[in-house]
Amino acid sequence: MRDTFVQTLESLLPEHQETVLITGDLGFGVLTAPDDEAQTRFGERHPQHFINAGVAEQNMTAIAAGMALQGFKAWTYSIGNFPTLRALEQIRNDICYHDANVTIVAIGGGFSYGQLGMSHFATEDLAIIRALPNMKVLAPCEKWEVTDLVTELCATPGPAYLRIDKSHGGVERRDGEQAKIGKARMVRDGSDGTLIACGGILSEAMIAADRLAEQGLSMRILSMHTIKPLDVDAVLSASRETGGIVSVEEHNVIGGLGSAIAETCLSEGTIPSYFHRIGLADHYPTIVGDQDYLRAQYGMNADAIVAAVLDKLGDSSEATVADLVAAQ
Repeated sequence: MRDTFVQTLESLLPEHQETVLITGDLGFGVLTAPDDEAQTRFGERHPQHFINAGVAEQNMTAIAAGMALQGFKAWTYSIGNFPTLRALEQIRNDICYHDANVTIVAIGGGFSYGQLGMSHFATEDLAIIRALPNMKVLAPCEKWEVTDLVTELCATPGPAYLRIDKSHGGVERRDGEQAKIGKARMVRDGSDGTLIACGGILSEAMIAADRLAEQGLSMRILSMHTIKPLDVDAVLSASRETGGIVSVEEHNVIGGLGSAIAETCLSEGTIPSYFHRIGLADHYPTIVGDQDYLRAQYGMNADAIVAAVLDKLGDSSEATVADLVAAQ
């Protein structure tokens, strides 16, 4: 997804000369690598559109806000928590308060940098950034979704957060299909429940749906690549037409995709027959390892999704409204 982002941004430069990409001294494999012709080398090819702010994410964010207020379309770029939580005050006060035309790009969503430990996990970012006024929050599930969403973001003013994963769902674009900000994408239709995913962990939802199909269960799958603004119609349709909803996110279960779905259902008075959040429980992960290993260790893989659906379907006939509201 990282390479797709940089390649897409570069392809849009001729029609978006106001673009500037600012890095926090990271991403040299695709930004400035001088000896690898296969890489994009954005900074080498377009030095007038590129700034390395150094290991100073707060300054990077303030520079981006200032340039945006002078007519630029600024993009900040770094790993996981560094362009978000480390620079949160500047995002809140400089970017969002002024409705500045800045997109914050965090590569390595969730456990993408799993071997580097908790400091490099991005598992609270969606909740925190979602709470900021004026901010759009995007977590693409596919590489081709990155292309569509970056293209739209280039022409869309205002603050945005783009969370890029090392993994992806693995579902190819269908003829005429397009990813649009604020519009969920139905990957598969079904009637026994809906799996709603954001980010590359969509791949686990796809595997889970295939396993459930072997047991005679038909699951709808939604790529909810935009968490804010959330596609309310898609969520309510899933609740009304398929009954149950399971959210799937490589993020803390508090405040992210699952919370946004639950808020939407309750606000609109539509309670699904069952509801469950697949994500990181409310604690700090202490294990290190690759992304697949950590998903398994923390109950966020296809096995966990299948178990949750089977458990909820078994209990749904006896569930009360109070149980449903309090689910997970």
